[in-house]
Amino acid sequence: MRRLTRTVATAALATALALVSACSSGSDSADDAKGGDGKALEKVTYLTSFGQFGRDAYAWVAKDKGFFKDAGFDVEIKAGQGTGGVIQTIVGGQADFGPVDLTGSLLQVGNGQAKDFTVVAAIQQRTMAGIATLEGRSIASPKDLEGKKLADTPGSVVRNLFPTYARLAGVDASKVTWVNGDAQALIGTLASGSVDGIGQFVVGQPTIESVAKKKAVMLPYSNVMQDLYGNVLITSSKIAKEKPEMVKRFTAALLKGLEYSLANSKEAGEILKKNVDAANPAAAAAELDLMAAYVRSGNTGTAIGTLDSGRVAKSIAILQGAGSLKQNITPEQIIDFSLAPKA
Repeated sequence: MRRLTRTVATAALATALALVSACSSGSDSADDAKGGDGKALEKVTYLTSFGQFGRDAYAWVAKDKGFFKDAGFDVEIKAGQGTGGVIQTIVGGQADFGPVDLTGSLLQVGNGQAKDFTVVAAIQQRTMAGIATLEGRSIASPKDLEGKKLADTPGSVVRNLFPTYARLAGVDASKVTWVNGDAQALIGTLASGSVDGIGQFVVGQPTIESVAKKKAVMLPYSNVMQDLYGNVLITSSKIAKEKPEMVKRFTAALLKGLEYSLANSKEAGEILKKNVDAANPAAAAAELDLMAAYVRSGNTGTAIGTLDSGRVAKSIAILQGAGSLKQNITPEQIIDFSLAPKA
């Protein structure tokens, strides 16, 4: 009888523990689906600017550190293919947010190639666009690009802005050949010798050198176009108009990830590697260290992400002066300054 009693008691205890465990597990699962305010997480698709490199690691950091979740978002991060591709995907409704080069977006709008997107924050205060090559390719200055073959994605700002850069740098653009390439494969294409140079953000230098095992030579566009912003965060005009508070919450969470990444570049590189198998964490950290000067450039003491209408107007004037815009545009046509972080 005692053995029967003990058996029944043990079974009852096991059942009770199983119920407690199940309740606890269910509670944790429910909590995972809720944001910092206890509400259900809103699903958002975010595109990187260009592939899955260290310069875009801050999005994975914002997700890994819980910044997106605390703001009420469940974010899926996908690889972007440059300014034109990111704009097209967001306007088409396949993604909600993503960074594009501001100058590239001005060119798209000013030449009738894109519309219905809205800029809501700056990522970099100075353009990082440029041409990358390797030592031994006989390219040391912009003029040396004549007679050479370059690769980039069709929608990349580097490629679309090249005619303007060429005019200002004294290069005959008609003597430069461009071929199409995929964002993730460009560095390998350069290393193989198939092309003489590639379109690349200048912070890509550490990654290029880690892949090519040679010293990279960078030709930054900012050397001849100093007033241009770099990447900016965009969303569709529909989302910006209908969900302004949601846009502000997402922007704040993403910029928190950006700021954390710049202050903790090594950790950010490891977080990127955890999410992207092909990533090189050391090269990613080095990219972020180089990017810090572009994120805060000319913006000392001012909050990250701010945009200045006067500076954007200067960028437009540069493009107009170079004959790169078919129609006049204003900063307010593509930027909602009421949604951007305040200086």
